[in-house]
Amino acid sequence: MSAATSAVLSAPGCDIHYDIRGSGPLLLVIQGGGGDGSRTDDLVGLLTADHTVVTYDRRGLSRSRLDGPVDAVTPETNAEDAHLLLTALTDEPALVLGSSVGANIALHLAHRYPGQVRTAVAHEPLVLGLLAEQQRAEAVQALRKLEALYAAEGWPAAVREMAAFNNIDLSVADVEPGVVLEPTSADQSANIEFFLGKEVPQFRRNQFDDAMLDALKAAPARIVPAAGAASGDNWSWKCAEALAARLGTRLEAFPGGHIGLKTHPRGFAARLREVFAG
Repeated sequence: MSAATSAVLSAPGCDIHYDIRGSGPLLLVIQGGGGDGSRTDDLVGLLTADHTVVTYDRRGLSRSRLDGPVDAVTPETNAEDAHLLLTALTDEPALVLGSSVGANIALHLAHRYPGQVRTAVAHEPLVLGLLAEQQRAEAVQALRKLEALYAAEGWPAAVREMAAFNNIDLSVADVEPGVVLEPTSADQSANIEFFLGKEVPQFRRNQFDDAMLDALKAAPARIVPAAGAASGDNWSWKCAEALAARLGTRLEAFPGGHIGLKTHPRGFAARLREVFAG
């Protein structure tokens, strides 16, 4: 992987730490869950051959410490951070890859600042408002169960429930040759705690109404709904499928499942290049 240049962006209530690697068109990667900017280093290392890849720690995670306590961090606040970051780095529309809740943030970014986004790949976005009423009620109930488990038993139990929500079974070890999934570090544990306590309830409540979806469809930004070929019709896959239907486009399949960015970096990078070229 090419050496990273690290920098800090001042944002309201937080300093956002980010890294820049590679050369070529600017690609902003917005991680899912409690992932900081290093979550998908294998994938990023492959993309730097022909992209300037920007990764960052979302506010409240790892190096991007908050100025003070907060009750919640919303997708809209995260989208504003991404907007400020792109504003500081380029005057041109950028490529964006968002996964899971990162895809939700990418969609908010494209809606609020369509001129900043050339193509946004929304990989398994957690946008429950896209689901049919009964499906949405079931998904909300599943997330409430996750939140209750976190409150009663802590993050390990909640993470197991989150894996079930997204059909992730690490015991199967479905990874590309040479890929090693490292155990959770102390920093990552703190990130997961922050994500479960401060962000998950906001993503559960956050909805895209018809006006927002119509604006996304009409915007100059190209929105590409995507999902893992191995996701097995999980809730995030259903959201991606519904987004494709709502925007009148097709759902693009990527290698792996919900965490295919980590488990299948080579295949994911190749597929991403195809989608960007398309």
